[in-house]
Amino acid sequence: MEKTYITIVGCDHYQGSHVFRTGMKIKLVKDHKNKYDDEAIAAYSDLDVRYGYVANSIHTVARGTHSAGWLQHYFDEECTCVVRFIVDNVVIAEVMEKVA
Repeated sequence: MEKTYITIVGCDHYQGSHVFRTGMKIKLVKDHKNKYDDEAIAAYSDLDVRYGYVANSIHTVARGTHSAGWLQHYFDEECTCVVRFIVDNVVIAEVMEKVA
């Protein structure tokens, strides 16, 4: 199976990018109540602390990664990802198997 990568953005509005470490597991949850983006997927810690969102704009999706709109069809409500790269305030993570 080909690896799937996503970009996590908006970290500065929550905990900041300094909380991320490579190898860290992140929970991705569809945010059905997001009034700005009907394809929004939030990124949470294992303690349900919000870290940011999966990028969903051509201006924020890093080259070689997928958007939240694309990822919406990959899982039901939740899945996990693992942080692979951190550059400034942008986090690149690899999507793992679906959880639900």
